[in-house]
Amino acid sequence: MPQGFVKYSPDVEQPEPNFDEFLEPVIEATRAYIERSVESEGVGRATRDAHAKGFGLARAEVEILDELPAEYAQGIYAKPGRHEALIRFSNGSAHSGSDAAIGDVVMGMGLKIFGIEGEKLLDDEPDCTTFDYAMINAPIFFCNTVRHYVFIQKLFLSAGDYFARGRPGVHEFLYDWVTGEGTLDKEDWAWDELAAILSLARVQPVNLLLSTYWTMGALRHGDYVAKIRVAPTTASAETVVRRHLDPKQDIEVFRPALVAELQERSYEFEIQVQLCTDLERMPVEDLTVQWPEALSPFITVAKLRLPQQDISGDDIQEAMDATSITPWRATEEHRPLGNLQRARKEVYRQSSILRHQLNHQARKESRSLAEVFGDASL
Repeated sequence: MPQGFVKYSPDVEQPEPNFDEFLEPVIEATRAYIERSVESEGVGRATRDAHAKGFGLARAEVEILDELPAEYAQGIYAKPGRHEALIRFSNGSAHSGSDAAIGDVVMGMGLKIFGIEGEKLLDDEPDCTTFDYAMINAPIFFCNTVRHYVFIQKLFLSAGDYFARGRPGVHEFLYDWVTGEGTLDKEDWAWDELAAILSLARVQPVNLLLSTYWTMGALRHGDYVAKIRVAPTTASAETVVRRHLDPKQDIEVFRPALVAELQERSYEFEIQVQLCTDLERMPVEDLTVQWPEALSPFITVAKLRLPQQDISGDDIQEAMDATSITPWRATEEHRPLGNLQRARKEVYRQSSILRHQLNHQARKESRSLAEVFGDASL
């Protein structure tokens, strides 16, 4: 049995030496990819360097539950109530081609909750009233340090070029991944990251409404340290008709299934919190490690409901393209933790600014669903 929950303090993080030195090339590579994407992706606009293809932007509601245990009723979950929300469903690829071309990839859920007061951690948006989670349908991530992300990002963005060369290209990709393109000392080889990416590659493609989504990295949960996941309720999952999707069977499979399901009925997820009980077995800095639920189970703190709706319109697709999601659009009580999470703060900000500029879109946080969708939300 756990001896107690780890209390948050700045000491749970371990600053990475030369953090800023490694962060700069990551930002530069991100900006360069986004600038190239205007031409290279063939969609007539700049795209994200990850989760480039959005499957749909859905209206939602978050109900924060009453009478939660004190350890879980922290930060935004301390006060029960209902909030408007939206969800951006996406793939995890850097490319925006067809499902058949992209293949089996990790999927993403970007959750934005409206009406959350309190100063946010983004320097240029301290007064915004939205709160974001950026999640994927796997409990781990394939990188632990900003130093490793410098070369892993490059490999991630150019993986298609490697794989197009068949087995020799795959072998070269694996060698470059583990050795940091030959730059790492043997004791620093990225074996954990390789195991993680191979694990993620085994995630089976299913309907987006059947997936569970995790924050990957740890974050502060008021007085404690936690990870968050969003899981479909059993009752809701049982109603999904188009369950197992194979991108090899059709040009597009994920968006048509999502659109059809939401046109037919409503769905419900649960927002759940897993509190850290052991920093050795539930590390903050190592994102390739799944926190054992035997040490600390996930506890439901809120319901996430998607009403029956039509998300098929071009106007909704445009709203989705302009939507910005970042884990740093959060209050201090939910500060993202760890060096890779810290890197995401500026990388996501720079990516959003540049993408909106290139696409001639206003970069401004909405305060309600009505501002995002207009009449489409009614």
